[in-house]
Amino acid sequence: MLDYFHENAGLILEKSLEHLSIAGISLLLGILVAVPLGILLIRSEVLAKIVMAVASVLQTIPSFALLAIMIPIFGVGKKPAIVALFIYSLLPIMRNTYLGIRGVDENLLDAAKGMGMTGRQRLFKVQIPMAMPVIMSGIRLSAIYVLAWTTIASYIGAGGLGDFIFNGMENALLAMVVWGTIPVTLMAVIMDFILGQVEKKLSPVKKSGGKA
Repeated sequence: MLDYFHENAGLILEKSLEHLSIAGISLLLGILVAVPLGILLIRSEVLAKIVMAVASVLQTIPSFALLAIMIPIFGVGKKPAIVALFIYSLLPIMRNTYLGIRGVDENLLDAAKGMGMTGRQRLFKVQIPMAMPVIMSGIRLSAIYVLAWTTIASYIGAGGLGDFIFNGMENALLAMVVWGTIPVTLMAVIMDFILGQVEKKLSPVKKSGGKA
């Protein structure tokens, strides 16, 4: 097992970085779209239900099926994989952003309004900071999903550690499967830890020295 690692360390590193780049781009796009969309949805409960329902339907599409749908549109390779993973990342982030903003204490908003804050100021100085732990929780969940699902994207030529896992399974090479699985697991654990620390840093309770 260790011999295989020593012989293929460079390729394992290359595939790990490729895997991380695909997952990272997909997650970043998901954050850039889902967070603003979740904030906009607080303006209309009816629209929120419709958008959440559509996102939930997209989330239930099997990963292989969604990747297959992308091939006629984008071909094979990284582009269809990133689009599919981007779609999968949307729901947890958007839902948590919406619920986090909606869940801010009305008394805080009334106090902010009484201080003369505009709607925009209340959003950026009160609602988003107070909702940040919930938003970050959605981002952490999406990050784990995307890192795991990036493995499957190797079936459409996207590369990444899925190449090791599936080639190893097809050729009965246990060492290849193991050294494809270990980096994915480590990435998920490290990513969750890092985002957890970011969540703590951005928490308004933490910032205020433990006082709400």
